[in-house]
Amino acid sequence: MNEHFFQCPYCWEQISMLLDPSVTTTYIEDCEICCNPIELSATFENGELISFSAESIEQ
Repeated sequence: MNEHFFQCPYCWEQISMLLDPSVTTTYIEDCEICCNPIELSATFENGELISFSAESIEQ
């Protein structure tokens, strides 16, 4: 598990999440500050994070 810090696309607060390098799909996690759902996408290569995105979900 890798801890990654980023800005929430809703409340703009800096939050952190543990990212699992074995997860290869986009998934949803709630912001720990505002509780809105964030669509997360992370790509790992040899256990290192090479790309990351955190997007708001259109409702």
